Amino acid sequence: MAELESKAASVFGPTPTAEAPVPSVDAAKLLAHEADPILKKRVIGKEDVDIAAMIKKLGNSDWVRTGRAFYDANEGTCPFCQQSTSEAFAQSLNEYFDETFESDSKAIDDLATNYAAEATRIQQALSSIIASASQFLDVEKLKAEKELLDVRITLNNQRLAGRKKEASQVVETESLSNVIAAIKTLIDTANTQVAAHNKMVANLATERTTLAAQVWKFVLEELNADLTEFETAKDGLDKAISAMTTQIENATSDRDKKAAAIRELEKQTTTIQPTIDAINELLSSFGFHGFKLAKAASGSSYKLVRADGSDAKATLSEGEKTFVTFLYFYHLIRGSDSDSGMTTDRIVVFDDPVSSLDSDILFIVGSLIKGLFDEMRAGKGHIKQIFVLTHNVYFHKEVTYNPRRQDVAMKEESFWIVRKPRPFSRVDKRPTNLIKTSYELLWAEVRTPERSNLAIQNTLRRILENYFKILGGIDLDKLCAMFDGEEKFICKSLCSWVHDGSHYAHDDLYVSIDDSMVDSYLKVFGAIFDKSGHISHYKMMMGDAYVENASLATPA
Repeated sequence: MAELESKAASVFGPTPTAEAPVPSVDAAKLLAHEADPILKKRVIGKEDVDIAAMIKKLGNSDWVRTGRAFYDANEGTCPFCQQSTSEAFAQSLNEYFDETFESDSKAIDDLATNYAAEATRIQQALSSIIASASQFLDVEKLKAEKELLDVRITLNNQRLAGRKKEASQVVETESLSNVIAAIKTLIDTANTQVAAHNKMVANLATERTTLAAQVWKFVLEELNADLTEFETAKDGLDKAISAMTTQIENATSDRDKKAAAIRELEKQTTTIQPTIDAINELLSSFGFHGFKLAKAASGSSYKLVRADGSDAKATLSEGEKTFVTFLYFYHLIRGSDSDSGMTTDRIVVFDDPVSSLDSDILFIVGSLIKGLFDEMRAGKGHIKQIFVLTHNVYFHKEVTYNPRRQDVAMKEESFWIVRKPRPFSRVDKRPTNLIKTSYELLWAEVRTPERSNLAIQNTLRRILENYFKILGGIDLDKLCAMFDGEEKFICKSLCSWVHDGSHYAHDDLYVSIDDSMVDSYLKVFGAIFDKSGHISHYKMMMGDAYVENASLATPA
């Protein structure tokens, strides 16, 4: 995979150029020097000379050879003991170090010189190759091999230099053959890649085609197991799909047959007479005796007739027309106007259904719609959602009444207000029903901390009058009789202030109503409900704003 990626980078990357081959390193001469016989030969003097036995016994041939130069320079006098020597001794020295000795010594010197020169040449060649840094050469490995080569060459040079000084000693050099072989392998490998690269450059189009085929072959080999597994899984899925398709076709055919049977049954059961009877029963029960529905001549439509059978369509009032239309729609949403739509789910919209109706009919319409609410909550019938739109707050109050609702909308209902502040309408969702009775709105003013100090007078008066006087038939003055002492004084003051507030508009220039005064009278207001035994009503209307009434403070 790595080889393919590397080749792809060359073939499909920027247009490649030919690369110069890495120069080869010829180390044959250097390796030949390692095998020179002189390295294993002990170079000593002639053994049949009279002094040879002594030199051999002492093993100081190299020492004598070195001292000979000093002997010649000292004109026949021993350089060590300073004694004159005979001509015979000089002759023995010359015979001991004969031509063979000199020839071998020169061979050792030449070997050391040539070895060092050849080694330097190879080292320089390798340094040049490393510096060129061919992209196909493993430079780091070559550096490591060169470092090993340098160490061994240095050691061999030292040994050869020592052999020059002591020709009688046998020297063995460190072999360079394995290092040279490793270096040659690195260079040959690089040149093989260079040759392949240059061949690719020369035949780029062919190489691209070949590489693409190699990649696909690699992919197929790598994915062979996956492809086999895929084919097996695909075959199983195809069979499952075929079986399911057959099942679906059979089920579809069966469904179509049953749907056709249902339509035939609907044709047999669809009739307008039950609707006529139901609407006429509603009209009669609600006091509409002047007209009723009847079946038209076609047998599939309706007509409105008077009690004597005459046509009533032209003489119906606006309210009667609206009510009959509503009743027809009310029964239509329970069934269908065709023989193929009786079992379809539906969403129903009532758009201001009480226009032109009097209050009695408004109540009837609201009751019928609430009956639909109950059916939908119970999951009966095919109505899934109902929208009611109206401008009539009384109708809204009637149709939304639900004793189970607390402060917020129930989970199956929501309340919205449609406003048109600009050329387009805006729909705002509200968390609860905003339409309340006037009595509830009065208590809302008492509950709010941001109440008006001027308006609170009339608010308290209307609550006391509505609850105690109008509904309970209790005189406000009798309420004060339930208090004693200071509390009775505050109660009378409250009643006097309440009556005064209902008829006059105070001017702050003459009457200053501050927060402390309002708080004192609100405490008395709560105490009135407590003293009269109606504290539960007070708690209910105050809701979360209710606090336990503390002892009354004397108003300032």
